[in-house]
Amino acid sequence: MADLETITSKSDPAVQRIVDVTKSSRSNIKTTLIEDVEPLMQSIRAGVEFIEIYSSDAAPFPPELLELCGREGIPVRLMESGVVNQLFKGERKAKTFGIARVPRPAKFGDIAQRRGDVVILDGVKIVGNIGAIVRTSLALGASGIVLVDSDLATIADRRLLRASRGYVFSLPVVLAEREQAVDFVRGADMALAVMDAHGDLPVRGLGDQRDRLAMLFGSEKGGPSDPFREIAAATVTIPMFSSTESLNVSVSVGIALHERTQRNFTVGG
Repeated sequence: MADLETITSKSDPAVQRIVDVTKSSRSNIKTTLIEDVEPLMQSIRAGVEFIEIYSSDAAPFPPELLELCGREGIPVRLMESGVVNQLFKGERKAKTFGIARVPRPAKFGDIAQRRGDVVILDGVKIVGNIGAIVRTSLALGASGIVLVDSDLATIADRRLLRASRGYVFSLPVVLAEREQAVDFVRGADMALAVMDAHGDLPVRGLGDQRDRLAMLFGSEKGGPSDPFREIAAATVTIPMFSSTESLNVSVSVGIALHERTQRNFTVGG
């Protein structure tokens, strides 16, 4: 630890780089700020290229992160806590953070070449839900996620990076227009199962389907949109007590994917 250089001035180029990255007005997003130990480590393991990683001098540099950075050749420095406080004025202050180059956007082809089921989110905009769905989809063998009408400009959005704990780089997550997503499903030789409160097939029946599926989840308020309903091979419902109006979309994804684990674990994602 004593050998690590410490940034003591706001004039250090690294500080200005972080200021630039956190500007909400950026139109050309080539770099992003990733915060906290778990998201940093998961992003490194996913192959994300880091420019540098920092830790406040008020807290020890996490040894497991330091070791991983050493193996991957990622530069690390401490940053004086006063500089950190000035850098993150008025917002949550991470003790450990890094600047990374944003990977190329995922494409439909990245999902198509994998074998697990596909999760499509139609009009899901709450970033916390999307982040939870990313982690669940990865854990339960989905091959990728398609985000339609999510209001996200990039999967490197700082809110999504936090909510997904850095796992957003560990499987293909495609931002798409609705028409593009419909064309992808039609051309990928996948049946589309649309989750619907009044669907015809109980969710348990998903486990009987041996072929690859695209599973469509709409927002809690809006539900699935008409273009997806029109190409649906089945509508699927999750039985519940009538006193409950709906389930959180991230919970619904977890239930549906759990019914598909025997198939998805067998094919390997």
